[in-house]
Amino acid sequence: MAIQSPLEEALERLLSGVRRFRAEVYPQRKDIYQQLMREGQRPHTLFITCADSRIDPELLTQSGPGDIFVLRNIGNLVPAYGEMLGGVSAVIEYAVVALQVSQIVICGHSGCGAMKGLMEHESVSNMPTVKAWLSNAHAALSVASAKGASESAERNLEALIEQNVLLQLHHLRTHPSVAGGIAKGTLAVYGWVYDIANGDVLVYDESEKRFSSLGQ
Repeated sequence: MAIQSPLEEALERLLSGVRRFRAEVYPQRKDIYQQLMREGQRPHTLFITCADSRIDPELLTQSGPGDIFVLRNIGNLVPAYGEMLGGVSAVIEYAVVALQVSQIVICGHSGCGAMKGLMEHESVSNMPTVKAWLSNAHAALSVASAKGASESAERNLEALIEQNVLLQLHHLRTHPSVAGGIAKGTLAVYGWVYDIANGDVLVYDESEKRFSSLGQ
């Protein structure tokens, strides 16, 4: 047997997965997929999270095909309306106006590499596009720093991850479609932090101004 190169091995892993999907998963869900194609998608939630490969939004929320509309990018960032009009803004507008989702969740996560890059800006110095993109989170770093640094680098990162979710919620509310939906009472927005290692989700409580474990 010929030894595969890393590129060939990576492709084969994908193709192998598709084959298993065709043989094992699709037959069990065939009716659902065909119904979705006939009737179109009606997701109840726009789920905005990081592109980190350790996150599986559908698995985390136990959602099926057509349940959630997912937007992923580095650091689960949402540029304020008008600052970086593009893919993120278009997805939000489409989800709210065309798909009429009833809620938007911004979900950060533990050990976020984007937030580490924000804290240690020299680590992204050779990635100018990433560095520019992270400017959408600079205010979160300022707030986290102002609230007081911990002796623990891990705790400082956790604080920044939480502040970033809150900042992106603020940015989200500047989008006209979102502001209108909230005003009409047809749309709600939420902030989460997913603790990958412990399988827990921290949900931001607006009344208490803090993140609380869903497990509690």
